[in-house]
Amino acid sequence: MTLTRALLPALLACALCAAAYADAPAGSAHYQLDPAKSTLEFAFEQAGAQNKGRFRRFTVDFEYAAASGAPSRLEVTVDMNSLDSGDGERDDTLKSADLFEVKKFPQAHFLATQFSKTASGYEALGKLTIRNVTRDARVPFTFRSASEGGATVGYLSGKTQLQRLDYGVGQGDWKDTSQVGNAVTVSYALRLTAH
Repeated sequence: MTLTRALLPALLACALCAAAYADAPAGSAHYQLDPAKSTLEFAFEQAGAQNKGRFRRFTVDFEYAAASGAPSRLEVTVDMNSLDSGDGERDDTLKSADLFEVKKFPQAHFLATQFSKTASGYEALGKLTIRNVTRDARVPFTFRSASEGGATVGYLSGKTQLQRLDYGVGQGDWKDTSQVGNAVTVSYALRLTAH
């Protein structure tokens, strides 16, 4: 038996093994927030004027399967005490017991494990908790991944609208929507890094 004939079965086995690995679906990529390059903002109407603010501290965990092109998990936790509307007095009011009551409810939380494809991207169907009130919430977003400096990064962005009174954000006089609108628009532009 020549050396070539002896090695042929081993070479064939290696080729088949390599082909199997090439066809195997890639595992899910786990992404976490790059806080320095991400924003989570909100907008609402007060006395006929648009007001904006942002949350400066929040975390994001995102699972995305590149092979199937589908997300599988999105979790967001927001430090409600980090809200910043650009006005200290207004911030104190937003954090008060009649609105977010941050001393008692320091975090808001969203968790989704169901996703659907849309014309522009995806929609996450999950549970949103604010002031210890949990409701179903749909969060639309676009997502793309890229290689930057040898690392895999993802960009997730979109906006959605919430009704603040659905979560009890507005007690006493703040239930009146003639001065402060019920609708709140939440916008997000996130840079995520794969781990």
